[in-house]
Amino acid sequence: MEAHRSAEHWGRYVSVFLLFSSALNTVSAVTHYSIPEELKEGSVVANLAADLGLDVQELSRRKMRLDIIANKKYLDVNKETGELYIVEKIDREYLCISKTTCFLKLDATIENPVRMFNIELEILDINDNAPHFRRDTMHLDIAESTAAGERFSLNNAVDPDIGTNSIKTYYLSESEHFNIEIQTGRDGSKFSNLILKKALDREEQSVHNLILTAVDGGVPSRTGTASIIVRVLDTNDNAPKFDRDSYNIDIMENSPIGSLVVKLNATDLDEGSNSEIVYSYSLYTSEKTQETFSLNTNTGEITVKDMINYEDFRIYDMEVIATDKGTHFLSGHCKLTILVTDMNDNHPELSIKSFQSPVKEDIAVDTVIAVVSVSDKDSGENGIVDIRIADTLPFALRESSDNYYELVVSEPLDREKVPEYDITFTVTDRGSPPLSDNETMTLELLDVNDNVPQFPQSFYTIPVMENNAPGALLSSLTAFDPDLHENQYLVYFIIEKEIVNTSMSMLFSINPENGNLYALKTFDYEIEKEFLFHIEARDSGVPPLSSNVTVHIIIVDQNDNPPVIVSPWRAHGSVVEEKIPRSTDKGSLVSKVIAIDTDSVQNSRITYQFLQVTDATLFSLDQYNGEIRTMRMFSYRDPRHQRLVVIAKDNGDPALSATVTIKLSTVETAVKAYSDMTEVPLEYDIFSDLNLYLVIGLGSVSFLLLITILVTCVLKCQKPKPSKAAPPSRNSVISDRNSTIADSTLVSNDAYWYSLFLAETRKGKLVVRQPVPKAGSRYIVSSLPRSTGLTETSDSAASTLQVRIKLFISNLQNAVLL
Repeated sequence: MEAHRSAEHWGRYVSVFLLFSSALNTVSAVTHYSIPEELKEGSVVANLAADLGLDVQELSRRKMRLDIIANKKYLDVNKETGELYIVEKIDREYLCISKTTCFLKLDATIENPVRMFNIELEILDINDNAPHFRRDTMHLDIAESTAAGERFSLNNAVDPDIGTNSIKTYYLSESEHFNIEIQTGRDGSKFSNLILKKALDREEQSVHNLILTAVDGGVPSRTGTASIIVRVLDTNDNAPKFDRDSYNIDIMENSPIGSLVVKLNATDLDEGSNSEIVYSYSLYTSEKTQETFSLNTNTGEITVKDMINYEDFRIYDMEVIATDKGTHFLSGHCKLTILVTDMNDNHPELSIKSFQSPVKEDIAVDTVIAVVSVSDKDSGENGIVDIRIADTLPFALRESSDNYYELVVSEPLDREKVPEYDITFTVTDRGSPPLSDNETMTLELLDVNDNVPQFPQSFYTIPVMENNAPGALLSSLTAFDPDLHENQYLVYFIIEKEIVNTSMSMLFSINPENGNLYALKTFDYEIEKEFLFHIEARDSGVPPLSSNVTVHIIIVDQNDNPPVIVSPWRAHGSVVEEKIPRSTDKGSLVSKVIAIDTDSVQNSRITYQFLQVTDATLFSLDQYNGEIRTMRMFSYRDPRHQRLVVIAKDNGDPALSATVTIKLSTVETAVKAYSDMTEVPLEYDIFSDLNLYLVIGLGSVSFLLLITILVTCVLKCQKPKPSKAAPPSRNSVISDRNSTIADSTLVSNDAYWYSLFLAETRKGKLVVRQPVPKAGSRYIVSSLPRSTGLTETSDSAASTLQVRIKLFISNLQNAVLL
């Protein structure tokens, strides 16, 4: 459809001339077509099949084809419609260069039978090319002295189109100095000449830019342009001229040699050598001026050649000539007046009349430490001097009289923050530009004892493992004093504090020089668990300053005490003999092993187990409470005597242990007494086990309160007599373990009776200790009703009684907590 539309669009440009021969031969007559150039691809030229009288349906079978021209296929035949159409755009100027007519000849060939048709296609010109110049820019050099009416040839423009589409005329851009003249050649081409209609002046305009336009005769017309640059050549018709005829210049005295005074500028409107200028002094310039100032002949710069002194010459007059380098040179003149200005050329001076250094850091505010004076040889504003110091310094300047100033302390000084000050006095006059000078003094500060020693911490907690070696280093408590010399030297002391008639200096020692803290004795966790005291650090100043720190020594427990078996009681490692009825039922309590460990926490947790047993099927041992019970009833085959070895082991690392050997003898009837004690049973069948524990707990608390009140009254009313043989106190400095066998026995006996007390009270009995009149025996056991209290021991030393009572109360408290 688009091919048909294209054919209709271009139909008015196509003229078909068909010439048929009278007979059908192999080669037919020539078929003529005419089309404009630059048709779009796919445009239909004509229906070739219809014009040649061919059947459209036979075109494909008869293999109709067109020739290829110059390796290009411009046209082709649509075998379905028989239309001749454009394959590639046709450029007439490309195919037919410089020809007025342009034909494209083709041969169309078909087979079955073979026939050949001659096709002649005329390409009509359209105005598709604009005129253009061979050079876009044309340069012309014309002297400014050239007379009006002179002609200059210009390059003509070309246009590939022909006929009316070729160049028709030229136009020149508006100019008051130039116009053009158009001429026609023999071949009809157009060309132009440039005509000077007015004389040129290079100084007025040195370059003329013109635009030449070529126009063709097409519809619409097309144009092409070229630039014409006319450069006007110079002649020496202008003299050099200064920017100003006269100059008045101010210059400061003492201006440095080589400094620029002024740069003269003379201009010449000519060019080339006609505009090159040389500067020189005229004969009217004095020799003194020429000796003081130097003139650069090429640049016109006047610089200082010698020292300028206001007191010698205040005014310099000179005349400068500017001459060009033309063949017939021309020159210009100017006058200069140089005025010398007095300058501030004297620096202010500073003189220190008095200065006190060093000074103590506690010097009072408003104290004078220096006196200075200032002066300046200049006069007027140049002779007025201002003095200042840095604003960040703790000092101030105070004017005392004309040009005299005092330096005073304005803020409190602290040597520990700033040990010395560099004080810079700066003096500046009020000249323009101002001159200044400065001088620096160093003020040293002497130390005073105004800082107390400081510990890094206010509280020290120091753990110490028990059984430490005497003299062991515990810690280093070092304080810091920012003062100097003797004010910085520290001495360390332990602030005395007595604990049960024992001084802290007997327990600990501190190196007075470095603060190293040492232990003077071996500590036992079971006796001493902690200490709290103060250490003082004192400097050597006058007066001395000091501070103290709290030290908390915590004794750390070691597993250094083996378990002690307190029940069943045995004397000096002998075998414990027990009797048991042979008719004892299964699960009956045979005996109870009780051991205590004076260590703490993990080290005091005890477990029990059989080390040896005659018959492992007969007895069981509870590993936590040490109860030995029967696992079955006795038989007639069981031996009468049973030997049990029980080991009590603590939970320390490494673990410590103790053993007890129990020899059980079976009897036919029940016995009512153990080896060294008498039992009076008091049954409480009406109570359950839980009620029994509650009653025991409440009774123990009441009993503890009563005993505490009783002991307090005794201690208040009875003053202990001093005795040299008194047992060592708990916090004694020297621990002589060999001298406390009686106390150790007491502790063991107390623990034993306490454990026995617990064991028997669980059975509904109350066991108390009573003195035994028999020699070598300390206590006996009696089974009393619960209303019966503890009996008093014989009149022994008051201190022994107090210690025993305190130990018993402590054990009873632990029992209640358990």
